[in-house]
Amino acid sequence: MVLHVTKSFRLAGKGLGRALGDLEKAIMEALWDRGDVTGKEVFEELHKTRDVALTTVLTVLKRLVKKGLVVKEKGGSTYLYSPVCSRDEFADAVAQEVLKGVFELSTSSATASFVDILADKDVQELDRLSLLIEKKKEELSGDNNTKG
Repeated sequence: MVLHVTKSFRLAGKGLGRALGDLEKAIMEALWDRGDVTGKEVFEELHKTRDVALTTVLTVLKRLVKKGLVVKEKGGSTYLYSPVCSRDEFADAVAQEVLKGVFELSTSSATASFVDILADKDVQELDRLSLLIEKKKEELSGDNNTKG
């Protein structure tokens, strides 16, 4: 599945808030937690912790549908909203789009910075990265052998 999720990336944001607006993030979290729900159910969930109008929630849901992150389907007498992808799939798509942008600036600098950040954050991830690199090399090597 290919998602195009980032038109802007907010460096000051936290987690998924870097790729989504605050209310968009809250709505997506509600959808990921609850599955197929009505706009009113999303509103009721959000209204527990924030002062927001039903019309605002419906407008943001409409925007998320337009962005391709949410599906709107007729469910009886109301519409049901559901996420197009899981939370993890969304996070993967955001990471890939952001990294593509960073690597377009300078592949060598981005690679070195990525490894440094990964080492500072979780040394065990370096081993995982090494295995992923070897696996990708084997895949590419196999692809090249079948082409020639």
